[in-house]
Amino acid sequence: MSKENDPLARLREIIHGFLIYGDLDEIRPLGNGHINDTFLSQWNQAGTKVCYTHQRINNQVFVHPDEVMENISRITQHISMKLSNQGIADRSRRVLAVVPGRDSKPFIHDKEGGWWRTYCFIEGTHTGDTASSPKEAELLGRNIGHFQKQLADLGGERLYEAIPDFHNMETRYVRFHRALEKDEFHRLEVAEPEVAFLLKNEERGGILIRSLRTERIPERICHNDTKLNNILLDDKEGNAMCVIDLDTVMPGSSLFDLGDLIRTVATRAEEDERDLLKVEFDATFFEALLEGYLSEALEFLTGEEIALLAESGRNITQIMGLRFLTDYLEGDHYYHTSRQDHNLDRCRTQIALIRSMDSKWETIVDIVQKNIK
Repeated sequence: MSKENDPLARLREIIHGFLIYGDLDEIRPLGNGHINDTFLSQWNQAGTKVCYTHQRINNQVFVHPDEVMENISRITQHISMKLSNQGIADRSRRVLAVVPGRDSKPFIHDKEGGWWRTYCFIEGTHTGDTASSPKEAELLGRNIGHFQKQLADLGGERLYEAIPDFHNMETRYVRFHRALEKDEFHRLEVAEPEVAFLLKNEERGGILIRSLRTERIPERICHNDTKLNNILLDDKEGNAMCVIDLDTVMPGSSLFDLGDLIRTVATRAEEDERDLLKVEFDATFFEALLEGYLSEALEFLTGEEIALLAESGRNITQIMGLRFLTDYLEGDHYYHTSRQDHNLDRCRTQIALIRSMDSKWETIVDIVQKNIK
């Protein structure tokens, strides 16, 4: 791989431009995110080993990285100040800390124009792709409800829309129909069952975005990508510590966050599970998750938001299935793939989860009603 196409080589060239002191010991890849390239560096700072996380921002997805970083800087500083005022212990592990460049900007450019950012690495934590217990599901729900509450009083200008219409089901369907018409990569035939399902469910899928557009539900600051592996868990206690992957924090609906958490927590199956018999909605985990979320969020949710709680998980599962299938039809240019038909597999998993939700819909509604009384 040439240096121009090797993100690790680019990082080595610019890493000393960040406000980090000490001797660099090593840099290595970290994680398997869909969008950004992520690395971990270790430094010797006067005999103490200290780590940092570095990411090359995908500016094909986030076309205004400067606005993304302004959003992130504002929200992390706001949360950090709140934690400090509340005297919260261990608060440096409860919110990301942006490490600026030596020019004080929250990013650095490499020679090829790439955008890089750095965070303090939060030690003693891990992420997971599936929740291990109802207790963990409850903690995760509470964490996201608390995150939304922390940002409810963020003042100043409206946050930038990092990806306009990110959870806009209506515009996602416009793009989907365009991909169907073009069928540029001749993949439509193999995906016919998935296409048929998503077309049949198009009207129902628009319920959240219509409610937001017509102001039936309020606009709020939310994460917009609250899948399970975007929450750091403490290695020892298992507590939810910190929300990460903040690129998509922007105006939206509280239900977007809850819905994505339901999508990833209330099933034991991974997002790209190929054995669809394993993809089943778990009502026990859903109830624990909802209890945790409402313990923080019920005080600020409106009646209209509460009325759509049951629909949120199904809705975000549908939009993710739609996005995976659209990317598949368009040639897999958005999500990283590691095998042939990877995005199609992801879509099939989402559809299987929706079908499982529908088969248990009365139970879902009953759980919601029990937890809002």
